[in-house]
Amino acid sequence: MKKAAVATSSTFGKERKRVARVAKVVRAQDPENVRDTNQPVEIAPGVSSKAKVRQPGRRGPQKLPTKVAVTVRYSPEVLDYFKASGDGWQTRMNDVLRRHVEEQKRHEQHRAA
Repeated sequence: MKKAAVATSSTFGKERKRVARVAKVVRAQDPENVRDTNQPVEIAPGVSSKAKVRQPGRRGPQKLPTKVAVTVRYSPEVLDYFKASGDGWQTRMNDVLRRHVEEQKRHEQHRAA
């Protein structure tokens, strides 16, 4: 049995496009909104003229990489435990590991003192 094709654009996206089309028509009919297309567009002060424009639906680069992608193998019991807690299980797993690392650092400092 062949699956039906699924629409990729949401209703919200369609509505946004419709509103943009209407706004474009309204701006084009406004006699006070005349812009010479041969003139360069003015860029706001403090904005780089070489700034990359982010495409809609695309995430821009991270300012500071906060995490590192790795491949790790966990026992099924550990994985089942965290996945059973629902969405965000990887973040919760990271929090547990971070707390463990902080505790180990504190124990090492006490032993060294």
